[in-house]
Amino acid sequence: MLLKSIEIAQMYNGEVQGDSDILLQYLCTIEEGKKHGLAFLANPKYIPFLYETKASAVLISRDFVSEKSVSTTLIRVDNPYAVFTDILNRYFNKKIDLVSISEKAFIHETAQIGKEVFIDSFVCIGKGVIIHDNVKIFANTFIGENSIIGENTIIHANVNIYDHSQIGKNCIIHSGAIIGADGFGFVQQKDGTFMKIPQIGNVIIHDNVEIGANTCIDRATLGSTVIHSGVKIDNLVQIAHNCVIGENTVLAAQSGISGSTKIGKNCMIGGQVGIVGHIQIADGTQIGAQSGVSKTIKQKGSVLRGSPAQDIKSQLKIEAFIRQLPKLYEKIQVLENQLKNLHNPKIE
Repeated sequence: MLLKSIEIAQMYNGEVQGDSDILLQYLCTIEEGKKHGLAFLANPKYIPFLYETKASAVLISRDFVSEKSVSTTLIRVDNPYAVFTDILNRYFNKKIDLVSISEKAFIHETAQIGKEVFIDSFVCIGKGVIIHDNVKIFANTFIGENSIIGENTIIHANVNIYDHSQIGKNCIIHSGAIIGADGFGFVQQKDGTFMKIPQIGNVIIHDNVEIGANTCIDRATLGSTVIHSGVKIDNLVQIAHNCVIGENTVLAAQSGISGSTKIGKNCMIGGQVGIVGHIQIADGTQIGAQSGVSKTIKQKGSVLRGSPAQDIKSQLKIEAFIRQLPKLYEKIQVLENQLKNLHNPKIE
């Protein structure tokens, strides 16, 4: 990248405050800025770094008001984080343009392989698999029979995709992910042992989905576990059998979704959230980290936190009261002593 600050401002309908002609070559964090570097400020926690950054320019919100003088050039835009991300994609995102099929890969004779694909060493592609154009599959990945991989999808090393799975276009699946393993289904017998319930469904993943490393998405008992378009799933997430995740929902690391739960569109699920099975989460719901959701959420746009999860305003009040417990305990002890003295006065 080699752009003047004014050029970046014009690209994103922004305004320059400072040197319009300063050249920008790198992207950097605001706290570790350097000459000719472009940083961004979106989180208020990083405001103090604005006044001491070495970055030559900083993308900043159009309505930001500084508390003191700023030496760096400011590029004011509507959404600094979105602009920074777009610049990353335009100028710094390494495109995978590999095209070849390794002699060390196993491809079943009935599999259909599209154009401009990359299939790395020790990839195993099963019977009846369909691989569409421009798919990239890296080493040691297994794709089970009758699975479908859509155009432009990237599957990193050591991914396991079980039989009959369907992956859409423009997806990214990171190393260690397992798609289509059996759901956790057992029936307890009279003697206390458990009989396995056959899991004969599949997993359907729609377009533009990203799945993090070591995430597991289980096949349905019957029918399909469905991940809709635009969903972004972090590392180490568990999605159980027959779940449905709505469009453009994001799930952070170590979250677990129990079987047959349906999560709506545009939801945000924080890290280590646990959600019980057979419930529904309304569109636009936000659930804070380490929350436990035990019942259906009907209200769209709800913001929840805690275990059991509840409206965040109520939860914050509870947390504030909990922090006061040591002081309240001390007060209660004082009051108890005063009551004892009232009932048992000292005789002098």
